[in-house]
Amino acid sequence: MTFKYGIDRLNLDIVNGIADGSIKAELCQEAIDKINTSRQRVEKMAASDKAVYGINTGFGPLCDTQISPEDTNLLQKNLLITHAVGVGEPIEKAISKLMLITKVHALSQGFSGIRLEVVERMLAFIKLDLIPVVPEQGSVGASGDLAPLSHLFLPLLGEGEFWQDGTIVPAAPLLIENGLDIMDLQAKEGLALINGTQFILSHAITALTKMSYLLDLADLTGAMSIEGMQGSESPFREELHQTRAFKGNLEVAARMRSFFKGSQNMADHEGCERVQDPYSLRCIPQVHGASRNAFYHLEELAEIEMNSVTDNPIVISSEEAISGGSFHGQPLAMVLDYASIAASELGNISDRRCYLLLEGLHGLPRLLTSAGGLNSGMMIPQYATAALVTENKSLCFPPSADSVPTSMGQEDHVSMGSISGRQLNQILGNVEKIFGIELMYAAQAIEFRRPNKCSDIIELNHKIIRDKVSKLEEDRLLKPDIDAMIKLVKTQAFKVRFDADESK
Repeated sequence: MTFKYGIDRLNLDIVNGIADGSIKAELCQEAIDKINTSRQRVEKMAASDKAVYGINTGFGPLCDTQISPEDTNLLQKNLLITHAVGVGEPIEKAISKLMLITKVHALSQGFSGIRLEVVERMLAFIKLDLIPVVPEQGSVGASGDLAPLSHLFLPLLGEGEFWQDGTIVPAAPLLIENGLDIMDLQAKEGLALINGTQFILSHAITALTKMSYLLDLADLTGAMSIEGMQGSESPFREELHQTRAFKGNLEVAARMRSFFKGSQNMADHEGCERVQDPYSLRCIPQVHGASRNAFYHLEELAEIEMNSVTDNPIVISSEEAISGGSFHGQPLAMVLDYASIAASELGNISDRRCYLLLEGLHGLPRLLTSAGGLNSGMMIPQYATAALVTENKSLCFPPSADSVPTSMGQEDHVSMGSISGRQLNQILGNVEKIFGIELMYAAQAIEFRRPNKCSDIIELNHKIIRDKVSKLEEDRLLKPDIDAMIKLVKTQAFKVRFDADESK
């Protein structure tokens, strides 16, 4: 498959395919023509006596100051240099690469007035794996991600840094090594490069990719805990969920039913005297399903953003460039905050199941050890899940609910969406750790149901765990076990989908 920038539509699978090299991406002639036409329009306006924001004027509070044609190039260079004030640790190289990919697509749609050679240089960076270093902090999410995008494009000027073999190196020597000249930016180009939401968007893409797997893993993890508790599968019946047919709920309930098919352990539970399971078991479709609904909302809006033009002004003809607010990050910021709550809740209910498995109910020994007293068993890892869920709750404060004026009041309402994106990814990282611990607990609980067998898919995943972490017979150092479990989660080693559930 070949993706054509500026013409085809991006989605989550395609943008990740371009990033990992499995999908080829290129400019087609139609996109090239659009870029060139838009550039010609900008050049005409730049030579005009009429003030056009961002083309022959200053920026922000200096928007009413007209700039002479001879000073235009210096203005664009100064724009990048003065806005590159990001602080903190660098974002992951993969996120910087996503920023480049999505920015190329936005610029290739023919509304930004940038020269073809600048877009081609960005494509060369991607092809040569020259990925700029971008600090994680400093964007308020309007006028887009100014500071991060400035750092992303400093190497065009011979400034800034690249990633090389996991280390940070100055950009200028690598440009020389790869036969790339330092570029001079021209009218509108600096503004087109640094106005935009690609930092927010790339964090959203990263989070969606991780959350998609974690939603599936949440269902598996809950199912394994139910097997360990010998809980009831009746709360997942289709007749029940058709009476409250939220998309996410229906999908989770169907997945839970599939996880229990052929389970001898569940069959032996039929006819027992238990009336109800606690909410953390029987409300899995409602809770996991609500988180899935939030995921679908973020995915929908992120796909719109992937295919949008988010710089300013937008060049629509040779006479007019509309100065608007397409760079404002609020459309993604709010839904990222919603997704943060959804992700946090996956960890919250998982921690409750961890606690439940330790209580010594329904045939399980307290603390999941048959040698209690001398041995603490698996009591203490739940302390870690409790700490992680509380940390996640603190990260659920919605940055999009805040706004601090900048640029002498010209930018008097900002989205703070960059913080929303970063927080969502932090929360998901904590959820991975919580799931690792619950899966360790569930595997231990299932040992006490032997010789009964679970369903084939749960037995497969139980084996994946046992290949790395053995059954706890008596107290031992659990940190290596926990680390091994978290690694299994992070590397997506678990089988979370099956033949009847291959398509989302």
